[in-house]
Amino acid sequence: MSAKAKRRARSGCPVSTSLEILGDRWSLLIIRDLMVRGHHTFKEFQESGERIASNILTDRLRSLEAAGIITAEVEKDDRRRMSYRLTEKGIDLAPVLLELLIWGGNHEQTETPSAAVAEMEKNRDEILAETRRRWKARDRTPLIPRFDSEVVARNLSRKTR
Repeated sequence: MSAKAKRRARSGCPVSTSLEILGDRWSLLIIRDLMVRGHHTFKEFQESGERIASNILTDRLRSLEAAGIITAEVEKDDRRRMSYRLTEKGIDLAPVLLELLIWGGNHEQTETPSAAVAEMEKNRDEILAETRRRWKARDRTPLIPRFDSEVVARNLSRKTR
């Protein structure tokens, strides 16, 4: 029986059904880390900055795998480690994640410089195409780099004025 057949939706609404899979506070962050930051191991997810507890991370990884959004593969170099990867269904969330990033950058205080958010907003199609290209090529290079702390501080002070 497929993961889709096992779940019993509260309603037939696509938003409600999607939120049943992605509506907790951690699932989209794990997907973000896979898609944008190039993370692929349990340790990398744990060290991503949001301080997810290991039991919660384990549960979310299992849920995302059961929903067909990620796959887990044994690492070739170290058979004790799992490497996680988005599936086609998972990479199809790229537009959703990009819009959340743009919305959050425009309306909330974040570490992402305003200029970077404006560039993403202006170049949506190119960013989504590059995200999919990297996924197909198994390229783990971060799509969005970590920002310099001085740039972040200036950006945060500008947004609070």
